[in-house]
Amino acid sequence: MENKLLIVDGHNLLFQMFYGMPNKIRNENGKSIHAVIGFIGALNKLIRLIEPTHCVILFDGEHPNKRNEVLPEYKANRIDYSKVLDDDNPFSQLNDIYKALDYMHIKYVEVEEFETDDVISSYVKQYGNTIQIYISSFDSDYFQLVNENVKIIRYRGKNSIICDSEYIFHKFNIKPNLYADYKSLVGDSADNIKGIVGVGSKTATKIIRNYGSIDDIYQKIEQIKDMKIKQLLFDNQELVRRNYQLIKLDSIAPIPFEMEELVLNDEKLVTMNIIRAIS
Repeated sequence: MENKLLIVDGHNLLFQMFYGMPNKIRNENGKSIHAVIGFIGALNKLIRLIEPTHCVILFDGEHPNKRNEVLPEYKANRIDYSKVLDDDNPFSQLNDIYKALDYMHIKYVEVEEFETDDVISSYVKQYGNTIQIYISSFDSDYFQLVNENVKIIRYRGKNSIICDSEYIFHKFNIKPNLYADYKSLVGDSADNIKGIVGVGSKTATKIIRNYGSIDDIYQKIEQIKDMKIKQLLFDNQELVRRNYQLIKLDSIAPIPFEMEELVLNDEKLVTMNIIRAIS
């Protein structure tokens, strides 16, 4: 069987399940466990769908990183969950998810120093030319990693979407390797990164298709005939290059597990049996 690695963006799936399922499922102690059931159920379905030989779950640690040094307000628009009551706090169910993953013998880790995105980028750099890699996440930053061996899966049960190079080209009219350059022009509101005011998605796509990467754009800036766009690019060069620093994933992050540590066992586990086992 061909080796196939499933990498799950743990926080992304946790939030999807916490906010996407009814907050009425509680254990015998009255603690809400709806996100735990949703997370493990989704993971089981992902494994059945992808049929990976290897699997790892990566969670973001609670720490600043180099992007905060570049832009102090990076992700500052996110909720501070340290001040949120357990019933409204996704992280209140994280320890039970860890117990379930231990029971399933699936490796997981809270990423330190770097972000989960960067560690996943390192896995892609190290293994993406030799094995199939599926990244489970709704974070569009991963689009820049897509190639013939690397795909993004947006889990929605039977309506899950697998995002390959063709999907990204159809959606954005650019190749995946230029996605970070495209986002550097338009910004990313989810991460509190502002783009060039006056440059929307259609204009950004046109710029990228005509001139290429951010470096190429600024090397060829005198060739741009649209004076308004040329001036916007000239006036916002510092912002665009800063954005690229923030958006481009860093593949120098150390990987926490080697492939031989991530082998999945063949045991088919039922979600509710796992939940009962850890209760």
